[in-house]
Amino acid sequence: MSEHIVVTPAQRHLGTPTDLGEDATRDISGGLKALLADVFALYLKTKNFHWHMSGPNFRDYHLMLDEQSDQIFAMTDPIAERARKLGGTTIRSISDIAGHQRLLDNNADYVDPLDMLAELHGDNKQLVAELRRVHELCDEYRDIATASLIEVWIDETERRAWFLYESGRGGRV
Repeated sequence: MSEHIVVTPAQRHLGTPTDLGEDATRDISGGLKALLADVFALYLKTKNFHWHMSGPNFRDYHLMLDEQSDQIFAMTDPIAERARKLGGTTIRSISDIAGHQRLLDNNADYVDPLDMLAELHGDNKQLVAELRRVHELCDEYRDIATASLIEVWIDETERRAWFLYESGRGGRV
């Protein structure tokens, strides 16, 4: 008896051959898809707070958040392309991001500057935890290339969290 394997149109047209296997493709690209959604959510929140910053430390916070948002956005293409290199797919729209993101949005009309820093500090810490989870998958499947990328992103994200913490020190961070 032969097994009947169902191949989706996306797998047939977008699948990329890899030596990691179907389980690795499914699990790692799925992890990358969720990471990408979180990264886009963090990017937009960081830009939101950058745009709506106010107060006596406006210039310093405004410039720091602009720098951080650029760094966060720079992660998006490598994450998506890595998922595709593995034979997986990635997010396709804003609603797809909303369906996969784990970081919470902030749609408040006003957020105090120190609260902005504290919230972004927490979000970056949460992103580090999610990056570590996907890194563990990479270790399990011996996906060295994805793990190497994630290690750099962990370091960058920890640095952002550190800057946010130190910038809000003495406040509510």
